[in-house]
Amino acid sequence: MAQRPGALERAHWVLADWRSAKSRLAQLESRMVAVLDELGLTELVTSIPGVSAVGAAAILAETGDPTRFDSPRTLVKHAGLCPRDNASGTFNGRSRISRRGRPRLRLAAWRATWGALHHNPVMAARYRYLTTRSRNKLTDGQARAALAASLLRWIHVVVTRKVRWDATIAGATAELPTAA
Repeated sequence: MAQRPGALERAHWVLADWRSAKSRLAQLESRMVAVLDELGLTELVTSIPGVSAVGAAAILAETGDPTRFDSPRTLVKHAGLCPRDNASGTFNGRSRISRRGRPRLRLAAWRATWGALHHNPVMAARYRYLTTRSRNKLTDGQARAALAASLLRWIHVVVTRKVRWDATIAGATAELPTAA
């Protein structure tokens, strides 16, 4: 009981810190979306089902100007999500992602993929295929890394060509739900 006032005071400070951090995060996210609006990209990047404006803004903040990349593939390389062969002489090891590139961009793409996987039927179908195919089945993490690379390619195309995301072009094997 003697330490109760001190414990309550510390709990009050922790709660105040949490509220302050939450407020700063909301301000930062609104500024990120405002910049995306100024560039006229909010509607385009949010046309990808499951991708939020904040997630796309985080990816674009780490990417810089996507038009500086010759192709979507070079953006994936910039993130370090491209496959790297692990072979030497007669030894053939497992292929992994290169991790040469921007770790924060990989993280932003990875986080956006986690949210989009449940709301994007193209991603969900691709994930199911990659994790259940009979030959060269991928683990959960490997499949999500492949989906993060796909998301970066989609964002590159949407932003550089100024077109809305299209499931048929993205390689959909599942029909998108129709609006009721």
